[in-house]
Amino acid sequence: MIRVNVLYPNNAGATFDMNYYLDKHMPMVRQRMGSALKGMTVDEGVSGGPPGTLPAYRVLAVLAFDSVDSFQQAFGPHAAEIQGDIQQYTNIIPTIQISEVKL
Repeated sequence: MIRVNVLYPNNAGATFDMNYYLDKHMPMVRQRMGSALKGMTVDEGVSGGPPGTLPAYRVLAVLAFDSVDSFQQAFGPHAAEIQGDIQQYTNIIPTIQISEVKL
């Protein structure tokens, strides 16, 4: 299993419309990915490690797929639409990391 991690850094001046993200963007992603998407979570950063510090990431989304190939086949045809929607909810350029689940 692999995870596609979408990390939105908590940069100064960053904006993020969580309502749009949860109510519009992520349902669209779920629909476009179809049965290839095995699960997804969205975490909103609340704090850094030490008390009173800001989180490194404003939002983290994690999408699970059986393989990199299954992700690419599901995402490829919809990449422009999904990436084009980012400007509707944030001015942050997300960092993407694909990871293989080990535990």
